[in-house]
Amino acid sequence: MASLNKVHLIGHLGADPATRYLPSGDAVTNFDIATTEKWKKDGEQHEETTWHKIVCFGKLGEIAAQYLSKGGSVYVEGRIRVEKWQDRGGTDRYTTKIVAQSLQFLSRPRDESGRSDGDAYASASGRSSANARGAAKGGAEEGTERSGAKGRGSFDDLESDIPF
Repeated sequence: MASLNKVHLIGHLGADPATRYLPSGDAVTNFDIATTEKWKKDGEQHEETTWHKIVCFGKLGEIAAQYLSKGGSVYVEGRIRVEKWQDRGGTDRYTTKIVAQSLQFLSRPRDESGRSDGDAYASASGRSSANARGAAKGGAEEGTERSGAKGRGSFDDLESDIPF
């Protein structure tokens, strides 16, 4: 029987991403996001926040480190990975992580002064060799390209032709 390991999350970063580099030179970026579920029971409002550990590899990790920051909102698509490790007492412990395969930045990145950058990435994906699926309306970022050959525009080029 076939199986599926797919996760879709929208949440807010609890801290700035942390990046390290493997001996191969590939980036590994880790960050935590919070998702909040709200409901009413017996007329009383309830809320539960869950924290998720996210890890991004390669170019996706570099992009995440560059454009994500504490408090920012992000959509993460990936897969669940459970890591087994032992604490100092020899007890087996488990950590559940989400290995990101693509990201959508839902809030604009902030520069050092706290202002939003209007021409920042809108999304990134770990599926292609460039690892990016596009940029905000300011144009494509270095290392990425708009899809389509000469004479053939991308889906993003159609947005000005939509009559509504």
